[in-house]
Amino acid sequence: MSPTPLITDEMLAFLREYHLASLTTLRRDGSPHVVPVGFSYDPELHLVRIITFPSSVKYKNALRGGRAVVSQVDGGRWLSLEGTVTGTDDPTRVAAAVAGYAARYRQPGEREDRVSIEIAVDRVLGRA
Repeated sequence: MSPTPLITDEMLAFLREYHLASLTTLRRDGSPHVVPVGFSYDPELHLVRIITFPSSVKYKNALRGGRAVVSQVDGGRWLSLEGTVTGTDDPTRVAAAVAGYAARYRQPGEREDRVSIEIAVDRVLGRA
């Protein structure tokens, strides 16, 4: 089991601010796929959640597993949250992702085919 990543109060405050981030997942050939995303972070579970739709490349990449990272930047402050990635259509987990997104950004539009990407964070880099 990986050690719990160190997340300071300053980092948590930064992760609650209104900022987009870049999500990096890996394509089938191993090359990086980088896209802008909104995300939420659950400090109790050390879990990043991202809402999306099933046909997105990022979701297809997440379904294959492996590693992913979200990186948030604001001037000299930045954080990268890295870990094992999964994709899910489980209604409870997707609802948690929607709630996290709504709390940080705004309530997303309704979408029956919504899914979510989750990153189990085991490495944190940066400074906030």
